[in-house]
Amino acid sequence: MYLQFRDEVEAALTGALDALDLPTDDLGVEDPPEGVDAVLASSAPFRLAGEVGAPPPEVAGEIAGEIDADEYDLVAEAVAQGPYVNFLPSDAYYAGTVEAAQSADFGHLEPTGQRVVVEHTSANPTGPVHVGRARNPIVGDAVARVLSLAGHDVDRHYYVNDAGRQMAVFTWAYEAFDEDDLDAEPEREKADYDLVRYYRKGNAVLEDGDPDEVEAAEDEIQAIMQGLESGDEQTYERVQEVVDAVLGGMVESLDRLPAEFDEFVKETRFLRDGSADDVVARLKDLDEAVYEEEAWQLDLGEFGIDKNFVFLRSDGTTLYATRDLAHHEWKFDNYDRAVTVLGEDHELQASQMNATLDLLGHDTDRLRQVVYSYVNLPEGKMSTRAGTGIDLDDLLDEAVARAREEVETRLDDRIRDDDLTDEDVDRIAEQVGIGAVRYDIVAKQPQKAITFEWERALDFEAQSAPYVQYVHARCCGILEEADVDPVNPSLAAFDADLLDTEAERDLVETVGRFPAVVEESAEELQPHVVATYTREIAETFNTFYRECPVLAEDVDDELRDARLALVAASKHAVGNALQVLGVAAPRSM
Repeated sequence: MYLQFRDEVEAALTGALDALDLPTDDLGVEDPPEGVDAVLASSAPFRLAGEVGAPPPEVAGEIAGEIDADEYDLVAEAVAQGPYVNFLPSDAYYAGTVEAAQSADFGHLEPTGQRVVVEHTSANPTGPVHVGRARNPIVGDAVARVLSLAGHDVDRHYYVNDAGRQMAVFTWAYEAFDEDDLDAEPEREKADYDLVRYYRKGNAVLEDGDPDEVEAAEDEIQAIMQGLESGDEQTYERVQEVVDAVLGGMVESLDRLPAEFDEFVKETRFLRDGSADDVVARLKDLDEAVYEEEAWQLDLGEFGIDKNFVFLRSDGTTLYATRDLAHHEWKFDNYDRAVTVLGEDHELQASQMNATLDLLGHDTDRLRQVVYSYVNLPEGKMSTRAGTGIDLDDLLDEAVARAREEVETRLDDRIRDDDLTDEDVDRIAEQVGIGAVRYDIVAKQPQKAITFEWERALDFEAQSAPYVQYVHARCCGILEEADVDPVNPSLAAFDADLLDTEAERDLVETVGRFPAVVEESAEELQPHVVATYTREIAETFNTFYRECPVLAEDVDDELRDARLALVAASKHAVGNALQVLGVAAPRSM
């Protein structure tokens, strides 16, 4: 309903500006200033004041005077207020919003027909997923979810680095050492924790080992890399034994978030099918190609990039970036748009990638990157290679344990004995704990650095996941008490005109904005926009809950049904918004 309201506002403004013989290229439709009783406003009077030769408030008055709200179903009135034209909704807008939000798929936009691939996480399979990189699967999964809700056909890909030096080192170390050569037991009974010990042992030997041993190791590592480049099947199988085992353990951890993938695309695919060689041949033919410092490179100075793009070593082996070019050309062949979630240390690589694809004749407008800063803990920075970090599993275990403690503290004996079993507490702790981690990370703009703090993330009273989850649980509790199924709480018979208090109208307006929030988040690839919305609707619902009793004895049946419908609408909006963020929406807490 909000999107239809916006369409009517834009039509009304266009008609008014045409009547005044003013340009309509920028209608300035936006959220109204704080404290203004309107759903949308236009700041066009600011832009047009110079052309009209009158102050913005006067221009606003002229525009509002040209608008006949009777021509529209959802616009009740256009009012000039200072330099703005404010648009007030009709009763039909409120009724239509509550009715539309009765659907379980409220917020799902119409199919666009576009196929979009979202590549995220893609951490090298060298050991357990660490906290510093945890923002990638959380942000990436949320980006994929919001694009799907916005009507796109979305595939989620994990690009597996199984062809570089790291994997050659890992494969050599796994084959060269025995359990007795390793310094410690695995921290967990998972393949990634087990095998990472070989990787660390190998790196230690390469750094400080006997020179003859290091030379022999480097020869074997080079042989593995050359074998992969040449498509040697035996070498490929040796490497895949390590890659698949470690990746399997990493995926177990990612499943806890959850971060889902439709396909694991391996680098070696583009070596084995010849597409990486084809890319190299075409790059060599470019005017920008130069052979310097024993490597083939591209001079990207015309793109404002002062560091050359190296695409082929002197020994004939490709680099990760070369294989990734073939990967991106494959994406362009199979998808309308491609989104890649990258850490801030990959910004140069992303710029080089875009420039090189441009030189190869591709429409790089089809490619978008979401660049994020890393997650830190107060304990400091982390390093997979040195084995001195905090693993994602550790973070999630701690989150669930802390959430359980918080939940237990909040349960008095009566509620604990009568309503919640031990299994319920386990479920709530899991939902709240992991939800707190996801929410706290995705709620920040990706470009801003994060230091994760337990007290903030698990604060039931502040703007956190538990705060929003509790609103969803409260909605479910109200509906259950009224004998309405909270899973599919569709209430067809209600009179929305009875929802006439400020608290009720504010809540309807906030619920109604959810489809537009999905639209904005998908267009900007910024899932934190949805997180901000969840806090707004939680606050607005809590005001409604305090001021507008739903099931009290002195509330007549018609008003009760209208408020129940609004509770159901709120439940869908909050629940679907949490779904976008990958945060569980509990029925009870």
